[in-house]
Amino acid sequence: MSSTAYSAPSEVSRFQRLALIVGVIGLIVLLIGIVVDREQFWRSYLTGYLFWLGIAVGSLALLMLQHLTGGGWGMVIRRVLEASTRTLPLMFVLFLPILVGLHSLYEWTHPDVVAAHPALQEKVRLYLNPAFFSVRALLIFAIWILLAFLLNKWSLQQDRSADRRLTKKMQVLSGPGMVLFIITVTVAAIDWVMSLDPEWSSTIFGLLFVAAWALSALAFTVAALAWLTKREPMSHVVAALHFHDLGKLLLALVMLWAYFAYSQFLIIWSGNLPEEIVWYLPRTHGVWGGIALAVVILHFALPFLFLLSRRFKRNPNKLVLVAVLILIMRYVDLLWVIVPNFSHQAFHLSWMDVVSPIGFGGVWLAFFFWQLSSRPLMPVNDPQLASVLAQAHEHQHSEDFIDEAAA
Repeated sequence: MSSTAYSAPSEVSRFQRLALIVGVIGLIVLLIGIVVDREQFWRSYLTGYLFWLGIAVGSLALLMLQHLTGGGWGMVIRRVLEASTRTLPLMFVLFLPILVGLHSLYEWTHPDVVAAHPALQEKVRLYLNPAFFSVRALLIFAIWILLAFLLNKWSLQQDRSADRRLTKKMQVLSGPGMVLFIITVTVAAIDWVMSLDPEWSSTIFGLLFVAAWALSALAFTVAALAWLTKREPMSHVVAALHFHDLGKLLLALVMLWAYFAYSQFLIIWSGNLPEEIVWYLPRTHGVWGGIALAVVILHFALPFLFLLSRRFKRNPNKLVLVAVLILIMRYVDLLWVIVPNFSHQAFHLSWMDVVSPIGFGGVWLAFFFWQLSSRPLMPVNDPQLASVLAQAHEHQHSEDFIDEAAA
């Protein structure tokens, strides 16, 4: 099958240029913040960066899940996921400035703070020190980029050669790859976020980020697919049943994230240990308490109720609204997790907290659109492609028949 039959629509190039302009302007404005308030700059940099990194890394998990399970739902989003994973080298470059700003972000880099807390001294000596922190970060990115590189390489080779053995190779890699994903995201969450409060710890914190980043990636992918489905060539490929399956997976990830978040809260709150519960005190009172309630309602309750509906999940115009809502609330939740580490009891948000995700998002989306347009939107020589297209055609035909009968 010709790869040109699945070329990206021309609008992708226009959105790429627009995103790049917005991103560059946003990052330039953000850089002004390093002169205005250096400490706040690094905090906003970290928050905006982690939001978009979560989409890229979460896409890697969904890509491996697709190779392990198969099915039409994964086939129609594979190229979106692959394009997202190919942004990981960019995210690695954007991570390097964080190593420069360690002293502004992490208390464990301050000798006076460590000296005042004897319990921290052994932890800092063995684990929380800049050298070992940097080595772990480099290793984490090396694993992510290597997994993404191999999966993208073999997928492109299959487009060119139609070699069915490559499907097996991607499946074999994805099994241990999922294990590596969970381990590396757990370590990244502990290092980059949990250690902002080095005296606090949670055994479920890493799994919370595993679910959150997979959820962010799926929400973005659903939104991207809904946009592509309104245009050629995907309008003849994607059927309502694909969005139905993606909606079910979105519901599962919403529930998984909520389960981890509630489990962490319940265990810590019921234990009532001062060294653990202190993390939740500023986050459940005042304005932050109101934001926590908003996260519960808008991040879990409303998406949960909407995604229970079969008709809702099969309608891309409605499903994309939930996906966008989840993406917005993912950033709000990230602010809720990170910002109180610095503001403690007082509520504080900066204009840089708004500019940061816009700047990173523009650059990330420009890179994503560039990668998306570089390959066919469907894996043209995948052994499952013919059955997926036939299934979509049959389903569309049956849907039209039902609509005519109802009329």
